[in-house]
Amino acid sequence: MVGLFQLLGRLPLPLLQAAGAVLGCAVFVLSGAYRRKVLANLAAAGLPRTLAWSCAAHAGRMVGELPWIWFRPRDQILARVFCDDLSAYEAAERAGKGVLLMTPHLGCFEVSARHYASRAPITVLFRPPRQAVLAPLYAAARNQDAMRSEPANLSGVRALMRALRRGEAVGLLPDQAPGQGEGRWSPFFGRPAYTMTLPGRLAQSSGAAVVLVACERLPRGRGWRLHLVPMAEVPEPDALNRALERLILRWPEQYLWGYNRYKRPAGAEAPPADGSPDTAASAGGDPR
Repeated sequence: MVGLFQLLGRLPLPLLQAAGAVLGCAVFVLSGAYRRKVLANLAAAGLPRTLAWSCAAHAGRMVGELPWIWFRPRDQILARVFCDDLSAYEAAERAGKGVLLMTPHLGCFEVSARHYASRAPITVLFRPPRQAVLAPLYAAARNQDAMRSEPANLSGVRALMRALRRGEAVGLLPDQAPGQGEGRWSPFFGRPAYTMTLPGRLAQSSGAAVVLVACERLPRGRGWRLHLVPMAEVPEPDALNRALERLILRWPEQYLWGYNRYKRPAGAEAPPADGSPDTAASAGGDPR
């Protein structure tokens, strides 16, 4: 599997992204469940249905570009990452209390940690793959240079805290649905979403600076543009979701609207009633 992805990574980035866009649109056409989820989530956010095709294409581009990002030399990746203002990083690093980077499922979120690793060490939290055959691939892709990955469990959280205490950076996906007991229900685009409490705990325990990162995908394979947004508030669920909404609405077509953000983790309390059919359907838990 690693060898196959390394081989694919040798192909030109524009070609991989174009193939991914075709794949994303094909999935949108062929999978009724995926299509309904995308359309329902767009409607909940007050966005037009016509955006769905662009969203599906960008979701496909995200998949298509992974081999290129995971297995190209770091210098080639950095040559396609642009950022007009790094002051949020610089200010956080000067404070010396660590940096909490939060990158939602927006644009090419795989690039942000790699870009930071060119500056200093970063530890990222990730959910291990369910298929054991993919574990070596993930390990090879996410443990490179100054970037280290830790599983999304208690040992991983402890590793994040140790990194912050050393004054280093850590990264996580703040809009990933947490497990039972690791979050609480909070509004996200007008609907209750089980939202992780970990960012708030990490920030309060370590005093780390909090920076939201969006990695906008540029057209025609030119690369990606980083946007850094310091977050002055403690990233508790309500404040976190409000900040994420503002960021997502800047590039709504690049958000993964097909992700089941509103699922109820097994064992979690029922969400507040909002009258949404999707919320009710998710109340029994979603195995994904």
